[in-house]
Amino acid sequence: MARIAGVNIPTNKRVLISLRYIYGIGPTKAQEICTKLSIPDDRRVNQLSDDEVLKIRQLIEADYRVEGDLRREIAMNIKRLMDLGCYRGLRHRRGLPVHGQRTHTNARTRKGKAVAIAGKKKVTK
Repeated sequence: MARIAGVNIPTNKRVLISLRYIYGIGPTKAQEICTKLSIPDDRRVNQLSDDEVLKIRQLIEADYRVEGDLRREIAMNIKRLMDLGCYRGLRHRRGLPVHGQRTHTNARTRKGKAVAIAGKKKVTK
C-alpha cells in the first residue's frame, strides 16, 4: 500500500482515482498530477515503481496544500469570520446554512434533527 501525504492510498485502483483519497485532491488536481509526471490514465498504483511514487509524493508536497495544512487553513478562515462577527461568521457560529439557502424547510444537515415544540397544538374551529 502506497503512503502519500500521510494517507494510505488503495493499491488496486487506478492512480487517478486513488489520489483522490488525499484530502484536497479531487478529479482535476489528480489529472494534473498524472499529466505533469506523464503517468498513463490506466496505470494502477501497484504497477507504479518506487521512483514514481516518490515523484508523486514530492510533487504534492511542493505544489499542493493537502491534508492537515488545508484543514487548518479552512478552520482558521472560518474562525476569522466568526471573530469578525460578520454575517457569514454568525451563520457558522449558529450552525445554520451560510450561503443563503432557505431554512424554513430543509437545511436539516446544518440544523440537526428536528425538535418538537411542546405545548404547540393545532387550533380547530
